[in-house]
Amino acid sequence: MKLSGVNTCPGKERALSFPKILFACLPMLLLTALLLSQGKLPVEPIKQAAFILTYVFINGLFFLMVYTGKVHRYRSVLFITVAVAFIIAFGANLLEVRGSMILKEEDILAGGAPFCHLVIPAVIIPAVFTKTIIFPGTIINRFASIAGMLVLWFGASVALGRGWCSWVCFYGGLDEGFSRLCRKPVIKNINEKWRYLPWAVLLVIVLTSALTFSPVYCEWLCPFKTVTEFAAVTSFKVLVQTVLFVTLFISLVVVLPVLTGRRTQCGLFCPFAAFQSLTNKINIFTIGIDREKCVDCKQCINTCPTFSLDTDSVKQGKPLLSCTKCGQCVDRCPRQAIQFRLKGIPVSMTTQTAKMLFLYPAFIFATAVGGGLIYGALLRILKLIITGSMF
Repeated sequence: MKLSGVNTCPGKERALSFPKILFACLPMLLLTALLLSQGKLPVEPIKQAAFILTYVFINGLFFLMVYTGKVHRYRSVLFITVAVAFIIAFGANLLEVRGSMILKEEDILAGGAPFCHLVIPAVIIPAVFTKTIIFPGTIINRFASIAGMLVLWFGASVALGRGWCSWVCFYGGLDEGFSRLCRKPVIKNINEKWRYLPWAVLLVIVLTSALTFSPVYCEWLCPFKTVTEFAAVTSFKVLVQTVLFVTLFISLVVVLPVLTGRRTQCGLFCPFAAFQSLTNKINIFTIGIDREKCVDCKQCINTCPTFSLDTDSVKQGKPLLSCTKCGQCVDRCPRQAIQFRLKGIPVSMTTQTAKMLFLYPAFIFATAVGGGLIYGALLRILKLIITGSMF
């Protein structure tokens, strides 16, 4: 149904003039070059090709975000690509270093388990009370060390809040990708009470991790063990764990996102996501709804990937605490009533400046984490095409 007086092409009205677009993109061209090269350009032709492809792809998406005003559309392309690239690059690295994706007991004892951000709440909170790091990894000097990941997480949390879950998380693109496969959701109505489940899971894993001195989420509930490293099935306990991992992955990351068109793993189960919602309190960026423009069409509510909008929150002119700042509601609003904004500034006064101020740190963190993964995956693919082997 077409609403009278409604601009049906969201994003057009918000687009910048072409000279301003080029001016806005120039700093990002320089920053992404530094992040991807780490100060040193590759010398080998195959690495140069992977670098150029990654650089052009990432900056092309940033340009399209600024040019069209459609943040979510092109963020989603990047986000999904990063998730796929993570599986390729991480899996190939494990096969090259260990010979398999199986996490052996000797690797655990040697602190060889990469630290995953999903266990941060189960590590930080118990550490405050027990002064013990509950994770079989190393503090520094290894890939994905505990200290390195905590520094990255803290910086991204200050800059983006729960925006981490739509810009930085290299798992989130999987359920987002599956959620986009079906044009019309089969399951449209989801009871709002399910939004409290991640908080319940968070409470359970924090308490049980502290009591057992073990990373309970990693051992029993992480669906992404299905596509990353996993333990060899050598006992009935490991068999049960493996069945749980696969079941959770198929249901929460694949089937339910396809049926609902939403990110069910991130919005209705992930304990890290619940914990990360709290960081929205310290972040200066948010989404605002101009009630004078809003016509209560509920498009934003019906399409929010993480269930972060409901009737009450729209009436209050702001999303729920769980908002990931993905930009879906901004893209979809037919009246441009929803905008990225800075806290303390009324949404009616919001300009392009607020969106650009958010886009820069969001895209920088996305490149810092995802750029290397895309480069690594492309390098493996190019090696496979040219030499017949990824290694």
